[in-house]
Amino acid sequence: MPSVTVSRIESDRDRAAALKVVKQVFCDEKKWISTAQSQIPEEIAGNTNYSWFLARINGTPAGVIRLLYDPSFDLPEEYNVKFMPGIDVEELKRAGRYVEIGRFMILEKFRRNPRVALRLMRAAVAEVVERDYTHFITDVFEGEAHSPLNFHTRVLGFEIVGKHLFGELNCSSTRIILTLDILRLYSRVKDSKSRIYSELCDGMRVVFERKAALARTTVS
Repeated sequence: MPSVTVSRIESDRDRAAALKVVKQVFCDEKKWISTAQSQIPEEIAGNTNYSWFLARINGTPAGVIRLLYDPSFDLPEEYNVKFMPGIDVEELKRAGRYVEIGRFMILEKFRRNPRVALRLMRAAVAEVVERDYTHFITDVFEGEAHSPLNFHTRVLGFEIVGKHLFGELNCSSTRIILTLDILRLYSRVKDSKSRIYSELCDGMRVVFERKAALARTTVS
């Protein structure tokens, strides 16, 4: 079975490898951006505002995910954001601490291997929980060939909170805004035998157990 590894992007070498993935998927295949170079900042090591992760299969770059911490809910007016009926933006803000999932991509030749996406999500979830964030927020394209909308909503439990027509990427599809309560997901699936849930929960479980042990040590 191919070896799937995920590491945080902190070196120039890893950045260069990740940019090749971005170029192949977002520039050449999807044509959502014109150039990849500016997508990942050169001064990436030690930045606490975002995290980038790179997945490899047997050492070959295969996928990328970006996490942006404390994203603003005040999206530009030109994005034409419409929240779903009953959604109160101020209540969303008060619900927890948010991390935006973005630039989540896998090279076409590796998309049949679900472990690539799962390992990227596992790394993302572990870091978010480690930093005491509670919610994910993300955009997915409606009707796009490789849209993860159904997987996010039916399997992971993301909730649709809004839509908008325009954004950073050059795509004509409607953007669907999704949020996920991470702790609620963990409570719901932590005892599941599903490989998908096991992958995601293992990352969280390790962090929760370490924090619990630290709390016990502090109290004693």
